[in-house]
Order: sequence, then C-alpha cells, then structure tokens
Amino acid sequence: MCNLIALSLLICLFQPIARPPVFDVNRIDQLLEPIRQKNNLPSLAGAVLTSKGLVSIGATGVRKAGTNVAVTTDDLWHLGSDTKAMTATMIGSLVERGKLKWDSTIEDVFPDLAKSFPPDFAKITLTELLCHHAGVPENIDWRSQELTGSMMEQRRKVVQIAASMKLIAKPGAEFHYSNLGYVIAAAMAEKITGEPWEELITKAVFKPLGMSSVGFGGTGTPGNIDQPWPHYANGKPTEKNGPAVDNPPVMGPAGTVHCSLSDWAKFVADQMRGQLGEHGILKPETYIQLHTPRFGGDYAFGWGVLQRPWGGGTVYSHAGSNTVNFAVVWMAPAKDFAVLVVTNEGGEAAAKGSDEAASALIVDYLKAK
Repeated sequence: MCNLIALSLLICLFQPIARPPVFDVNRIDQLLEPIRQKNNLPSLAGAVLTSKGLVSIGATGVRKAGTNVAVTTDDLWHLGSDTKAMTATMIGSLVERGKLKWDSTIEDVFPDLAKSFPPDFAKITLTELLCHHAGVPENIDWRSQELTGSMMEQRRKVVQIAASMKLIAKPGAEFHYSNLGYVIAAAMAEKITGEPWEELITKAVFKPLGMSSVGFGGTGTPGNIDQPWPHYANGKPTEKNGPAVDNPPVMGPAGTVHCSLSDWAKFVADQMRGQLGEHGILKPETYIQLHTPRFGGDYAFGWGVLQRPWGGGTVYSHAGSNTVNFAVVWMAPAKDFAVLVVTNEGGEAAAKGSDEAASALIVDYLKAK
C-alpha cells in the first residue's frame, strides 16, 4: 500500500473564462498522452469532476505493455490505499446508526479478547486507528498461516496478532501510517454488525452511490487482456493478472478496491458534497468528521489535508498502490472540483507521472472554469 504522497503541484491561478466545462474525452487524452510517453507508462487515465459529477474523463495507452490493446474510459482500475476513505465512510455510517462511536475502543468491541490484551492496545480508539495515530505497525505478515477461515475470522485473528506486537508509539502521540490500523477498524465494524467488511461497504457506500463496477482484488480475467494488466515498477507486465494478483483479501479495508473511474468519481463527488454542507449518503456533520485532521496532524480519515492556493485553501488528497498499480485523488471543495489519475504500473515513475497528470488536469480545469 502506498502512503499519502505530498505531491508538489506548482500551479498558477487563472482568471475565469466564460465557458462551462465540457465532457471532452479527447481533451483529457491529449493532455495525458505526452505525460504517459515521458514517464514510459503502459497507460494513464484521468477524470475531472465537480460535486455534481463528471466533467471530463479520458484514458490513453495500452492495457498490457507489448500489446496494442488500448485502455478505455470504462476500464477498471485498482485504487490501493484510496480504499481507506471508503472504509472510513462505511464506519461513519455505523456511527450515525449508533452502532459505533468515534471513541469506541478495541476493548469496547472485543471485551472477550481484550482481557488478555496489553492495556495501551485495548484502549486504542477508532479515531486513532483511522487517522494513523494508534501506534500499531504498518503491516503484519498478511500471508501468515495463522490467517485461515472466513474474512471475518481472519480479521478477528489480525486483532489478536496485532495485540501481541509491541506498539511503535503511544496511542494518540505520533503519526505512523498503518494498513494494519484500518484492518483492525474494519474488524471492529464486523464484530458489531456480524457482517464482513465487503458486505458492509457495499451496502453503505457502493450501492447507495450506484457504483456498480466495484470489485475487490486485482482486475481482469486471468490470462485475458480484458482489463488493465498490472506492471512492475520497471515497466514489465506481471506474470499473471486477475483478482489474486493483489495483496491478500484480509487487507481489503486498507486497499483492495477496484472500479471504473466514473464510479470512483461518484464517491469523490459525494465526499465533496458532504464537505460543502449537503446531505449525501451521510449527514453533513459526519463528512466534517471524516475530513478533519486529528492530534495536530494533517491526516483525517483516509484523507491527507493540505493547503494549496490553487484549491482555494484546504484540499484533500490521497495516493494508493499495491506496487503494480497507482491511483491518486485531489479534491478542492472550495473550488468545487476534483481530479483523479490512475495507471496500471507501480513505483516511482507511476507516482511521478500521476503527479504530472494531476497538475495538468488541474491547470486545464482552472483555465476553463
């Protein structure tokens, strides 16, 4: 999983031009193609949206290097750690229903297990887990032979494994990015509801927003080039593709969601509407909770919170990667727009190319607004 990347977008502000945004696929393609070539990426896709939905979308390049099978605007893209904001939103729905509280602790939810947990670990709260201030390690051995059974059973075991590990900081004291923290938070939601994270997030987030393309794990049919094929950081395609070419499913809450760009845009538009004070799938006050940094840091619940002049002040961003795909989002509620960028390669070139693509889309939108 990829930590939040503080992408340095050096973008000037422009005087408004009196023309409405246009849903122009060719325009996005033209902007992205030279960036894709410069960074030698197999593909690059992007979208611009407002709180009302998509403005522009486009995709360029191929699904698999060495072939001529072009990517399309309907393709499915792996979002990596951009899944975290979705997991936090699902938990927000449980808070609204009174099933959980932001200050619910591990021992509140797992009283039977917590009797044997170290006191500091047992008192970790949902808030600390979701803003990476719980002091738990970034990962465990996700392919451990101890993790067997249903997803709920595996995630419950993850909580027990985490309890046996030494905390790397006192809860609430320091920021330490942690995929493990999000899996523990999801395990708490599963315990309270009796339903697996996959079903909870589908019912609370994906179905209400009409995100019909969502799936979990790697994309495509094994052996077929019917979706973007994952690529290593050196640009070479992975030996295989398909749902299993990803981190283990137990890590889902931290980052195994894939979907189309247009469906991801539905989620981000809903987040933006909420930040602007409108009702969405959650109440306005819940979105404020999701987007507010804690403990004096700059990370909220699945969102990095930054200051950028081009965004009118506060902007929200996150990047995600399972090492063979990359995705990044920038959301600027004060300007009522956001950009999404994805590629089917992991590593430094993918991050750099996505940074440049996001910059180009932001500049282009601000000029046209």
